[in-house]
Amino acid sequence: MGNEENTRMNNHKMEEVVEERDQEHNPLNEPLLIKRNRTLSGNPLALVGSKVSYIESLDYEINENDLFKQDWRSRSRIQVLQYIFLKWSLAFLVGLFTGIIATLINLAIENIAGYKLLAVVEYIQNERYLTGLVFFMGFNLVLTFIAAILCVCFAPTAAGPGIPEIKAYLNGVDTPNMYGANVLFVKIIGSIGAVSAGLDLGKEGPLVHIGSCIASLLGQGGPDNYRIKWRWLRYFNNDRDRRDLITSGASSGVCAAFRAPVGGVLFALEEVATWWRSALLWRTFFSTAVVVVVLRAFIELCHEGKCGLFGAGGLIMFDVSNVSVSYNVMGMIPVVIIGVIGGLLGSLYNHLLHKVLRLYNLINQKGKMYKLLLSLAVSLFTSVCQYGLPFVGNCTPCDPSLPESVCPTNGRSGNYKQFNCPKGHYNDLATLLLTTNDDAVKNIFSTNTPLEYQPTSIIIFFILYCILGLITFGIAVPSGLFLPIILMGSGYGRLLGIIMGPHTNIDHGLLAVLGAASLMAGSMRMTVSLCVIFLELTNNLLLLPITMIVLLIAKTVGDSFNPSIYEIILHLKGLPFMDANPEPWMRNLTVGDLVDVKPPVVTLSGVEKVSNIVDALKNTTHNGFPVMDERVVPPTGVASEATELHGLILRAHLIQVLKKKWFLKERRRTEEWEVREKFTWVELAEREGNIEEVAVTRDEMEMFVDLHPLTNTTPFTVLESMSVAKAMLLFRQVGLRHMLVVPKYQATGVSPVIGILTRQDLLAHNILSVFPHLAKPKGREKKN
Repeated sequence: MGNEENTRMNNHKMEEVVEERDQEHNPLNEPLLIKRNRTLSGNPLALVGSKVSYIESLDYEINENDLFKQDWRSRSRIQVLQYIFLKWSLAFLVGLFTGIIATLINLAIENIAGYKLLAVVEYIQNERYLTGLVFFMGFNLVLTFIAAILCVCFAPTAAGPGIPEIKAYLNGVDTPNMYGANVLFVKIIGSIGAVSAGLDLGKEGPLVHIGSCIASLLGQGGPDNYRIKWRWLRYFNNDRDRRDLITSGASSGVCAAFRAPVGGVLFALEEVATWWRSALLWRTFFSTAVVVVVLRAFIELCHEGKCGLFGAGGLIMFDVSNVSVSYNVMGMIPVVIIGVIGGLLGSLYNHLLHKVLRLYNLINQKGKMYKLLLSLAVSLFTSVCQYGLPFVGNCTPCDPSLPESVCPTNGRSGNYKQFNCPKGHYNDLATLLLTTNDDAVKNIFSTNTPLEYQPTSIIIFFILYCILGLITFGIAVPSGLFLPIILMGSGYGRLLGIIMGPHTNIDHGLLAVLGAASLMAGSMRMTVSLCVIFLELTNNLLLLPITMIVLLIAKTVGDSFNPSIYEIILHLKGLPFMDANPEPWMRNLTVGDLVDVKPPVVTLSGVEKVSNIVDALKNTTHNGFPVMDERVVPPTGVASEATELHGLILRAHLIQVLKKKWFLKERRRTEEWEVREKFTWVELAEREGNIEEVAVTRDEMEMFVDLHPLTNTTPFTVLESMSVAKAMLLFRQVGLRHMLVVPKYQATGVSPVIGILTRQDLLAHNILSVFPHLAKPKGREKKN
């Protein structure tokens, strides 16, 4: 947020920090905060993609200046209906394109990974084991190299899931270069390559990012360099409507990943969105409904054999509706145990992943080549384990009741893979490892198969995917956390079912489902949306009560140790995310106390000299300036003159004024027609440009500008006596960028504004850097 750095010297310090750090290091790192002595403004730097970027806030607040009011008054009923219609049309297009791209991604992955596995199986059947290993490793290395080279060289922000950045954006943080056309392209191709390579990651997180990219591009009329300037798109040239579109895109991405329309809406509501209302609920649900229709149409088409190996597999859908669920006291014991284990392992996973990401940062700081080598090393290790560990497993005779077409199998998928076993036998470890991640989940979720997997095989599977889940996330490829966590959780869920076999009547496959749900709740700390997603995934409503219990227990246990994994990533990136719950000590501090340790506020007059405006823009990085009118006689009839707070004007609007040379030779107020002749509200919505691009002559410096027509006359103001906790809640819930602090007592000669608070000023760690005595004793601090 530009308003957080108040002098050129501070700006110079930030540039030095950027220069000292490698511009191509890992996207996850500790926050970059400059320590200051008795000054509150935090450092507006964060890691977005692989670069240290200046972070600004978004203008979710309606800027009620004269132009906006005139435009709002002049809108006809037809234009209002057109605006509503376009909102629904864009929601439809977001769902349509997300569904199509998700289907193409799944089709590509199933065919690439499928033919790769068929070739490996053929080598194994011919006992050419070494050749099979070389082919398997080489194929996976090529796919990983394609995904990694695209992310490293063309779109660093496409690496990772993208969900933390989307969460920050919807919270009001402008994360640059996250929603461009190049990011969308790299995310699609990179996801196909990384998932087809058998890496322990999923396409769910990338699909959320893909849906958000589609929504952003549709809302702005295409890529920045080739933007369509259609008249009707002017309605969406603002941060508020773009926020709603990206929310619809995120929910559509979850729906496309899990084929869960209701779960997608609830995911956006519970996890990523900060502001919500009923109209947005309807449009997001409409978008997910369109996604489901598109997916269903493609699935029906592919069942006819027109999509190669994409058919019965493909989109994640783990049907366990063929078993009944009954409850008794003994049956609830493993349910509670799974919930507790999920919370403990989830918090442990978050802690260890935090350490791994810091280690990866040290490696990736050395440059692009090290990023690429790290990705290839993880791919090599994964391939060797997936191919070699099944040789450790034992061959198990097939159940005589099963037909030969079911056990054993030698195809791309199947629940009883023969691998290197003799005829009539199968290798349970190969069934879990030498397959795609989606099919591995289907196999371990399989019901009515209590004797299919041996305990040692499940233990090997669980330990391997715990290791892979830690070392894979954070490499320079598009990656999601959902599927790795599902694989880990299903492992200990199935193992617990084997251990408690005679003491519970819950199917082992259902316990694997509960294990996956518990670990996701223990790591991501979601409950309602996860519950619905798993119900839509498994198609078994009878699982609802025990799933709810497992999720609640796992989240409660996990919250006792550390934050959710996405909150940890937000902290590592340094993104100024504003949490919903203020710290208790914030109630003992007032906004006046915060203003006292900030530099004096920079104000402008209603009719200001051009030279003063240029100085304010060049010597500060403020994004908002209070506009004052002196010697104003109040309308109450009091004869004495006073200073009036006319409102707040944005930096972008001042730059527009200078670019258009809207100068006056004398100090006077302008007429309404003069403003409309020079500016439109569409132009004022643009945020491009900086003061260095504006040339002002010496004669123009002596002219004047009437700022009244461009000033937001209704900024949010708070009394200096308001607690920081209350101010933070107001700032977050309304979606502010600037909050003006006014004095409690207006004395003669006292400015009506004593300071401006921004997002950085209200963050807990920034406040504690100035007021360290407010922190709790070390033994009572909340763990991060």
